[in-house]
Amino acid sequence: MKKQLLTLGFLSSLVTFGQTFTDNFDSYTAGQKLCPQSGGAWTTWSNAPGGTEDVLVSNADAVSGSNSLYFSTSAQAGGPTDLVRNFGVLNTGQFDMDFNIKVETGKAGYFNLQKNATIGQVWAMDCFFNDNGSLVINNQDGLNFTGASYPQNTWFNFHLSINFNTNNWEVFIDNVSVGSFSNPVNQIASIDIYPTDQNAPYSCGYFIDDFHTVITPYTLPSVNGAINGLSFDQGTLAGNVVTPKVVVRNLGTTPITSFEMDVDYNGNNVHQAFTGLNIASLATTTVTLTGTLTLASGTMPMIATISNVNNAGADMDANDDVLSISLSPLTPAVGKMVVGEEGTGTWCQWCPRGAVFMDMMQTKYDQYWAGIAVHNGDPMVVTEYDAGIGGLVSGYPSALVDRMSVIDPSEMEGDFLTRVQVAPTALITNGATWNSTTRELKVSTSANFQSSATSSYKLGIVLTEDEVTGTSSNYNQANAYAGGGNGVMGGFESLPNPVPAAQMVYDHVARAIEPSFTGYANSFPATVNAGETHTITATFILPATWDETKIHIVGLLFNPAGKIDNAGKATITEAVANGFVSGTDVTAGLNNLSQIDDLVQVYPNPATTAVSVSLQMTEQSEVTISVTDIAGKEISSKNYGQMNGASVITINTNNTPAGVYFVNVKMNNAITQKKVIIQ
Repeated sequence: MKKQLLTLGFLSSLVTFGQTFTDNFDSYTAGQKLCPQSGGAWTTWSNAPGGTEDVLVSNADAVSGSNSLYFSTSAQAGGPTDLVRNFGVLNTGQFDMDFNIKVETGKAGYFNLQKNATIGQVWAMDCFFNDNGSLVINNQDGLNFTGASYPQNTWFNFHLSINFNTNNWEVFIDNVSVGSFSNPVNQIASIDIYPTDQNAPYSCGYFIDDFHTVITPYTLPSVNGAINGLSFDQGTLAGNVVTPKVVVRNLGTTPITSFEMDVDYNGNNVHQAFTGLNIASLATTTVTLTGTLTLASGTMPMIATISNVNNAGADMDANDDVLSISLSPLTPAVGKMVVGEEGTGTWCQWCPRGAVFMDMMQTKYDQYWAGIAVHNGDPMVVTEYDAGIGGLVSGYPSALVDRMSVIDPSEMEGDFLTRVQVAPTALITNGATWNSTTRELKVSTSANFQSSATSSYKLGIVLTEDEVTGTSSNYNQANAYAGGGNGVMGGFESLPNPVPAAQMVYDHVARAIEPSFTGYANSFPATVNAGETHTITATFILPATWDETKIHIVGLLFNPAGKIDNAGKATITEAVANGFVSGTDVTAGLNNLSQIDDLVQVYPNPATTAVSVSLQMTEQSEVTISVTDIAGKEISSKNYGQMNGASVITINTNNTPAGVYFVNVKMNNAITQKKVIIQ
């Protein structure tokens, strides 16, 4: 049963008294449209009572009395029912809304809250009763409330309690709190009940009964500073050093010119005074403290407290001076570095989404995250890397975290949080020497094994560059988010389509991968014991157009399945400080790599019974050719010994299953890879 406070109004069919509204739908005629019978209490999205957006009153099921409302659809886009109840614009005081709801088995339910009196401008929140029994609340401004569930095919009470003064939104299922959150959109004006399902087969079916709201207005005192939010940009991992950000709202009539802020966590305090402000009544501002706090394992509160508003001591309402959030940081595995590879391209109109989420991951998890943007069909392409990623993804943008499942870039954080807790087989360290005159970069990547392994593990080296720019039109970024019609996307909604090259800066750009997309096959001996360290090296000649201060070296450890077990990330300066370690040289540098790439041709492509590998060698070289499948499994390998001049080697593919393969050609220490399709 619902709380007594919320059930008193249900004794009558329709009660509107002061700021309380209750409707149990029992005074209406079943089988008829709701809005014309409601006396203006309900309307539709298009303000067309009685039309196709209106809902029929149902007597098929109910909690109190005999009537309820039934919403259903099988259309992927949802609708056509689109029922609206206006509240008036609310952004102070208290708002409570509850109703009984029954979602049919295997079906979904949905409603949203609109921010403004003019609907269709800003969705304050979307509430999805998913067909698997999960409850998800989100919006396009970063709200993402998950982890709650509801019972299907049975009536239950849903209650949303909003304290606008403290920006605390709490959700109850059958009077039990299932969590609370702060909403970046701390204002509502109406509810829109619209049947839609996020997931195939896009089937909605749900009843709503006993709809009830209570609005408790707030009278502003003269001086009152309220805390509306507490957050930090860094991720919630134990050991992360975070910088608190606090949202302060003026819930007084007098402008706020100064205040003091304290943030407490795990016995540590950050205090800062803020002066020279001019926060108007009902306005908000976000302050970032200069002090930092280190997150620890376990569940603990982080508490923000505002004081001494306008240098006058305590303000006139202590109820909104303190905000507490509960933190339960995950503990990353020792020495773990997770790799995110994103397929992208300047031609791809949705790829700004990938850039935004790659930047977010770096900001939140830089100590544990190595992001690599693998470009396709634009001036930043690395052919070998592009071919490898292109063989794994079906569209752009796409992402892989540690070469696991292909996902949308917006989903990288979830996969990261799973992978960062997995203990690595080896710890990865990058060393280097750098000659600024010749621009020769010698890199060593060492794997210190924490547990035993085999020769099926492999090492690889990637170079990335941040702040890459260009002047040609090929550096223009296609932008589907221009104008905001497709939602907020990290500022791209305010940029044109395409974004001119002069306004684009590309980060995490893959510049080189050595010796191949799947790593060096002979990285380790047949048996590797815990405690052993093994190293590969590579020599690169960096083009003058590359900024060596923006380069990152990413060492990769691949497991036998071709997934990334662990990685290490370092700037050139950091790698030089680590020291270069001698090891097996797997490439002769970017200049020689470019040369060998030009000297090797593979045809026909696609092929059926055989593949010809044409070699144009300018010097005596030891030649090895291997073929690997898309997962990195070696299909064949042969050492052809010393060769020189022009040669054509034929590889029999008559019994090779159809698919995508890679022909890996090694001439001395230089390696190139060619993608071939077998039909």
